[in-house]
Amino acid sequence: MMNPHYHRQRKLYLFSFAISIIASFSITSLHAESLNDFDLSELTVPKKFIRSGGLPKDGIPSIEQPRFMEAEDAYHLRVTDRVLGVVVDGMARAYPIKILDKHEIVNDQFGDKPVVVTYCPLSGSGMAFQSYVDGPKRFGVSGLLYNSDVLIYDRETESLWSQIMGEAVSGPMIGDTLERIPTSNTTWSTWKAKHPNTRVLSAEQGIYPAYAYDRNSYPGYTESKRIWFPIENKNRKIHPKEVVLGLELNGEFKAYPIKELEAKSQTPCIDYFAGHELIIEIEPGAASAVIRDAEGEILPALSLYWFAWYAFHPDTDIFTSTGKSVTKKRRPTKIFYDTKYSYARNRARNGERYGR
Repeated sequence: MMNPHYHRQRKLYLFSFAISIIASFSITSLHAESLNDFDLSELTVPKKFIRSGGLPKDGIPSIEQPRFMEAEDAYHLRVTDRVLGVVVDGMARAYPIKILDKHEIVNDQFGDKPVVVTYCPLSGSGMAFQSYVDGPKRFGVSGLLYNSDVLIYDRETESLWSQIMGEAVSGPMIGDTLERIPTSNTTWSTWKAKHPNTRVLSAEQGIYPAYAYDRNSYPGYTESKRIWFPIENKNRKIHPKEVVLGLELNGEFKAYPIKELEAKSQTPCIDYFAGHELIIEIEPGAASAVIRDAEGEILPALSLYWFAWYAFHPDTDIFTSTGKSVTKKRRPTKIFYDTKYSYARNRARNGERYGR
């Protein structure tokens, strides 16, 4: 016959074990509902495609009080360096990609208009928005990614915003959108020739030493076919890192690969899309182009990697130099994840990003 004391001890052990299991599940559930201190309990996008980029909130410091210089004083730029050009109310400014690469967000002001300039090195996407939704907003880098693209957050409400969508995907601002401002991802010489009175973001921001901006944060990334984080849709018709101009018009989407545009013998190139005639000006030697409507108005086309455009827009058409558009049918959503890539190993191999 078993000792009654043994039975009591066994019951206490089983009870304690059950409590620990319940607590463990509760903690796991709590962690699943938040990441980098952001509430993910309510989202407009699939949670499984939101991942940490390996850094905490504000681990990548945004530029809050940007310093600029005149074009003739831009000693830190070579003619072939890429810049993200923005024009608001006649004021032209150039944001060197090598500086955006280290900060990803610049909270700027054009006169009385608050503007946020954003860049994601992983998706190659540079975008500018009027940062005014229910009042002015200032943005920071969340350290999170959706579809391998940066999620920014506004400091006023802690809402998360998808850069490529231009929309809040969680928090009090969920469902709100930011107004796009056309940008030009081009070479410094091309931008300066078009806008001789442009001002340029200085390398002296008081955050990192100027020489830090001359180092590529992700060496070999652009050439590689690897995609480091999960994406919702994939298509291998084009090299994942090939640069395309993505255009949304009347709810329809089209990708203009820069290589296909450069293969056109005539410039400007005329294309017809979503019931509109488009005029595409290829910028020779700059791996960039400008898309205008029939009235000459610049359309907010987005320069980015092909994989990122397709991840968000699987129903996109694709421009070809032969003039035939290729309509891609949506494929079933599934995770595409490069299991051979280790973020930690890459950081150890290539060294820490300056100041991160």
